[in-house]
Amino acid sequence: MNEWLTDFGMFLAQLVAVVVIVTLGVMVVMRARGGEGEQARLRVEELNGDRRRRRRRLQLAASEPGARKRLQKAFRRDDKARGKQKGEAAGTVWVLDFHGDLKASATGRFAGEVSAVLDVAGEQDEVVVRLESPGGLVHAYGLAAAELDRLRQAGLSTTVCVDKVAASGGYLMACCADRLRVAPFAVLGSIGVVAQVPNLHRLLKRHDVDVEVLTAGRYKRTLTVFGENTEEGREKFLEDLENVHGLFKHYVAERRPDLDIEAVATGESWYGQQALSRGLADEIGTSEAYLVERMNEARVVSLRLERRQSLAGRLGLAVSHGVECGIERVVEGLEARGWQKR
Repeated sequence: MNEWLTDFGMFLAQLVAVVVIVTLGVMVVMRARGGEGEQARLRVEELNGDRRRRRRRLQLAASEPGARKRLQKAFRRDDKARGKQKGEAAGTVWVLDFHGDLKASATGRFAGEVSAVLDVAGEQDEVVVRLESPGGLVHAYGLAAAELDRLRQAGLSTTVCVDKVAASGGYLMACCADRLRVAPFAVLGSIGVVAQVPNLHRLLKRHDVDVEVLTAGRYKRTLTVFGENTEEGREKFLEDLENVHGLFKHYVAERRPDLDIEAVATGESWYGQQALSRGLADEIGTSEAYLVERMNEARVVSLRLERRQSLAGRLGLAVSHGVECGIERVVEGLEARGWQKR
């Protein structure tokens, strides 16, 4: 047993040494490359062609062996006819995706995609945004909504599709579209503002710990985590929340003028059909169904900006993944030995 522990200790020491050496090498290479670590590349995919290829594969799979050659000839004739009619498509449908977190971290990438579309889109084109977000920070989603607003300001037809949720900051973005389509059980609304601040003042006071909060400006700090909060501070904090709520309501009401904003700006959320009946959405349906419908009339193109990592970055990820897998195998081996002994 002692020999096994010694061998295992030596193995771990060697593993750590290798990881440290490789990590240092990666850091040196990355530092030498400076700002060349990541580059953005635009990934473009025509969804019409993908759907057509899937349909043909299924047709071939479902047909009798003798009929497959006839089907393939029919496919080639269809491709020739499609090539002649290619210039007759009624515009292009550009598809963007936004999956939001608390900080709306995807906003930078989304802004680049909007700029790319604006560079090439024509008057007949449409932009479809598949949006999923439960909301988050006010300033972060305000910026994300402003990026979506650029499409309308440019005169492009915009449709936002929500399959799961567009609440709070997510709805702040969704209301910017000309048309808002939601799945039957998608969650919309939550037009409200929330903030919570824990306060440890009494706990610290009980242990004779004083906290000095020094400010210049009457309302530089209203509520604090460690200091003693006052009624004046609470009133000012609530006033600030109401101010943000008023801006939220005004923003939504401007973009959806037929909406009874006071009736829906209660912080509540509603599911698809309920949201439709309250004027928060325009139609019921999934994003997939809408895109399939548009494929019958126009070219549907999905685009996404992707960060392309350097060789050093990919090497670092590979090393990290290898180390994690190695540790997992060691732990699994130890657990297996333990079960065998029991």
